[in-house]
Amino acid sequence: MVVAASCGIELGKVLPYKPMVDQAVELSAHKPDACVVYQREAHRAELGAGDHDWEALVAKAPFAECVPVKGTHPLYILYTSGTTGKPKGVMRDTGGYAVALAYSMQAIYAMEPGEVFFTASDVGWVVGHSYIVYAPLLVGCTTVVYEGKPVKTPDAGSFWRLIEEYRVKSFFTAPTAFRAIKKEDPDAKLLQSYDISSLKHLYVAGERLDPPTFHWLDDLLDVPVIDHWWQTETGWPIAANLPGIEPMPTKAGSATFPVPGFNVQVLNRDGEQAKPMEQGSVVIKQPMPPGCLTGVWRDEKRFHSAYMAAFPGYYLTGDGGYFDEQGYLFIMGRTDDVINVAGHRLSTGEMEEVVGAHPAVAECAVIGIHDDLKGQLPIGLVIPKDGFNGDEATLEAELIARVREHIGPIACFKQVLVVDRLPKTRSGKILRKLLRTIADGKEFAIPSTIDDPTSLMDVHAAMRERSVGAADKATPLD
Repeated sequence: MVVAASCGIELGKVLPYKPMVDQAVELSAHKPDACVVYQREAHRAELGAGDHDWEALVAKAPFAECVPVKGTHPLYILYTSGTTGKPKGVMRDTGGYAVALAYSMQAIYAMEPGEVFFTASDVGWVVGHSYIVYAPLLVGCTTVVYEGKPVKTPDAGSFWRLIEEYRVKSFFTAPTAFRAIKKEDPDAKLLQSYDISSLKHLYVAGERLDPPTFHWLDDLLDVPVIDHWWQTETGWPIAANLPGIEPMPTKAGSATFPVPGFNVQVLNRDGEQAKPMEQGSVVIKQPMPPGCLTGVWRDEKRFHSAYMAAFPGYYLTGDGGYFDEQGYLFIMGRTDDVINVAGHRLSTGEMEEVVGAHPAVAECAVIGIHDDLKGQLPIGLVIPKDGFNGDEATLEAELIARVREHIGPIACFKQVLVVDRLPKTRSGKILRKLLRTIADGKEFAIPSTIDDPTSLMDVHAAMRERSVGAADKATPLD
């Protein structure tokens, strides 16, 4: 059975869903028995044979008792956000997941029954599953479900308004949301209109919290800004500050310490433990704690090859990072975001920190593209803050000079593109791997999870115009 709304609402656009569902069913080898449609007033779908109206079914539905299941019973299959063309179906159990989420609400989020928890995410992603639906309700908290963007619904003060209105104690969203707010309201003037004194903690996850955004929030708010790190596969945080146990001083760029239950280690290419400050692959020593994936749907071989094969006895997170001398964990991005420039391994995340710290930059991405001489070269893609009226060429020169000053000429950072948008998944992840594929002149597939396909075409056009790599040869797959 397919359950769908009749439409979605994206700022000024109404997106009819039923034609998409019909097309998907037509293409699918497995045909559902029925399609149930919740009719939204913004656009009511035409129902055909085998279609049912949600409200009509609910009106005559008999009451159903809860069904007891084993703790190991599969709860759901959730596909990873799909920065590659082949997302993996993560399988989750019931009992272990409930235990982990209930524990995390106390230990990580410092929430008590009756308090209000607001997670600004999509219910369809793991953050929404875990921390809009299951976790708050398991421990008796009120949860806020918000359909909207951090900006233009109606403005960049939307989150502050909701925190005041519902007396939110802990708020959780992705760094990209705050970068959007900072872009439109860099001095946070809209915040002055709201009383957010109920807020005790601010949490961010979903992608790396770059230091410039951390400092912007830290300077703006009188509450701890807690960067924590986890994945669709784990279902709950791997590393975090723990206000519910013992709050620790925060460090910009760090997710603080591993959460109890996760034995996090950093291994070098030889599988040996990396020294403090030495970057490597971030792994989790088996066994995994409750709540983590139990497998990949109908693909045991991929489960093993993707997560367990690289370092036997360890789960491979796919992220690179390091521990500092005090044991703080720093996640620097996906391991394939480490580029090799003339034999020197350099972190694009580190370059993004430098570029993102420029006062005119709202958001940026640095990717490595193929170079016949040096192997790879970095290139920056930059979105200026709203109201920026400076010269783009001057901005590009300043950014190149900043990277040279902070990282050194060894980075060979010599090209910057100013763009209006960056292609992202709907969960907010920049599609860096896809951008690299285009810059290297290869065929590319547009992921089903992309938020706005036109943003990718715009960047592709900008790359061609500026003769970036072999972008002129890149073609989308049918």
